[in-house]
Amino acid sequence: MTEDLYGVYGASGCGRGVMPLARKFFERHRLPLDRLVFIDDSPHQVEINGHAVLSYAEFLATPARDRYATLAIANASVRERLAARCVRDALLSWTVRAEVSEIYDDVVIGEGAIICAYVTLTSNIRIGKHFHANLYSYVEHDCNIGDFVTFAPGVKCNGNVEIGDHAYIGAGATIRQGQPGKPLRIGKGAIIGMGAVVTKDVAAHTTVVGNPARLIQKGTKHD
Repeated sequence: MTEDLYGVYGASGCGRGVMPLARKFFERHRLPLDRLVFIDDSPHQVEINGHAVLSYAEFLATPARDRYATLAIANASVRERLAARCVRDALLSWTVRAEVSEIYDDVVIGEGAIICAYVTLTSNIRIGKHFHANLYSYVEHDCNIGDFVTFAPGVKCNGNVEIGDHAYIGAGATIRQGQPGKPLRIGKGAIIGMGAVVTKDVAAHTTVVGNPARLIQKGTKHD
């Protein structure tokens, strides 16, 4: 019987960082490593770090029982577009999680997440689909996070926070804790700059930076 085929979609920096986590999954489950590949829309190499690099068309053409893809693409809008393409072509979502991550009580995560090393998700958390949580990030209690949200490394998201779809939280940013019934809100498509300290709500499609975080740009709706 033909084996399942698994792909890390994206062979650039993000994808190369995710591939070792995917490989650990294969090793734990004693799956054949030749069934784990990179997918890239414009492949410039045939192999990276011991794994074949296939175009999307090549991935679809490779014989397989089922095909799985995890979307290692930092740009949320591109990630959403690729997710729709995968659904159209009957690819299955695949969540990749580091062994050295911690997920505690009543945490619900949507399909296709990437949970990197030393990420901690504590309790009573709801997270949408295709979430990226990079190295050393955490989400504290009673948070709600939308679809296609990206945490860069070292994000500190404290309790009672709501984050809208497509938000990007930069490396080392800190989000102050909200209150029960009055969460701190980060709007859809907002960008939080690297190292920012967010102490109040952030409007949708805006960019904030600094400590305390201040508005530098009113964005335009892109999704």
